[in-house]
Amino acid sequence: MQLYSFFNSSTSFRVRIAAALKGLHLDYHGINLRSGEQHSSQHRERSPLGGVPVLVDSDGFSVTQSLAIIDYLDTLYPEPRLIPLEQPLRARVLEVANLIACDIHPINNLRVLRYLQHTLGISTDQKDAWYAHWIEEGLGAVEELLRRYGSTPYCFGESPTLADCCLTPQVANALRFGVDLGRFERCLSIYRHCLEQPGFTRAAPFLQPDYVP
Repeated sequence: MQLYSFFNSSTSFRVRIAAALKGLHLDYHGINLRSGEQHSSQHRERSPLGGVPVLVDSDGFSVTQSLAIIDYLDTLYPEPRLIPLEQPLRARVLEVANLIACDIHPINNLRVLRYLQHTLGISTDQKDAWYAHWIEEGLGAVEELLRRYGSTPYCFGESPTLADCCLTPQVANALRFGVDLGRFERCLSIYRHCLEQPGFTRAAPFLQPDYVP
């Protein structure tokens, strides 16, 4: 399997975590989002939106969107299962994963932040305020869900799920942007626990072939 990824992309980070937890080796291809490589005609053939990650299986089948990729891997390689089959655990995991993937990440990703600055002309301070506002609102909701329904080292249960695959990169990015996450105690506790696990550490941005300090 081939993975088209960018080391600092939180969506790519999700897939790398899932693959590492399952013990899968993915042939890594870096797509430099900073230089605009995602807009090349070659990459647009892989991803109509020009995004990462993109997974290409050995038979040529390809799929974009991190949650779809992880669901695909979960079906082919069900151990360890990241999207539980049983309810209500399945619903809880998907609730948190989708809150992060649909409500937090899309309005704070690189292409949105660049549009705000380069097209709408907002300042760096305004961009940072935008980012922090949506992180704080979104993680506030995640924190409440985890407080209500989770009390284990991971988001839900004694083993990692899709929720952890989504939460860890989102917290990492928020910290990289300098957002104060001190009041999100459950989110930070889970994040720190996950970073102690080999599957999560192997997927870390600084260990990827395209990493640039």
